[in-house]
Amino acid sequence: MHDSSVFRKAAEYSAGTMCIEFNKKNLCEMVDISAVRTISGKAEVDEVAKMAKEHQFICAFAMPNLTAYLRDQLIGSGVRLGGTMGFPSGAEMPEMKIACAKELVKIGCDELDMVIAVNWLKSGMYDEVLDEIKQLAEIADGRVFKSIIEVNYLTEDEIKRACELAVRGGVTFVKSGTGWSGTTTVDHIRLMKSVVGNDAKIKAAGGVRDLATIRAMVDAGCERFGISCASMKNIMEEVKAAAL
Repeated sequence: MHDSSVFRKAAEYSAGTMCIEFNKKNLCEMVDISAVRTISGKAEVDEVAKMAKEHQFICAFAMPNLTAYLRDQLIGSGVRLGGTMGFPSGAEMPEMKIACAKELVKIGCDELDMVIAVNWLKSGMYDEVLDEIKQLAEIADGRVFKSIIEVNYLTEDEIKRACELAVRGGVTFVKSGTGWSGTTTVDHIRLMKSVVGNDAKIKAAGGVRDLATIRAMVDAGCERFGISCASMKNIMEEVKAAAL
């Protein structure tokens, strides 16, 4: 398992202060490296796979139509394969997300990240949102399953509601965003953590581009980060400079 002791000692972090356990290995065990932009082609997926294997990031993601290609690059590496559903809007019909999830499981995905129906949430269609999450959690069948709520489109009350529904639906992680809708802040993470407590974990994605942000978010309760290849290169340069 890639789970790091840094998670268990998050309470020992002080904002802006590096804990002795905050080292390169533990950082890499918190990172999902991804190539999930509209234009993320095979070359970017190759780069993600290369970095994931070199640094042993916990998981790597591509868009659905390149997930099997990414899988082939990761064989034997120990890096988990992730699959995405509903990027970026979450507005597909549930049947489409379900079909995608089943195919991703067949491909061999170890983790599934799904964008909730944000428009349903904002319409007060909470039963529908919950039912979709439950159906996909069932397909995940014990795999790590993340519900993406897109915090930048939501009010504070809607963020709370989305977190509550995700926990009730049986997710492993509530994820702040796809990275397509803006920057996740430390305040977003604190708010999400205040709702989920220990019933689910928190993943941040969107605008996580430096070590200072990662440290502050870990202190706020975040346990996983979705980071693009380009941003992760810069972060690893920081790691090298800091001799972590």
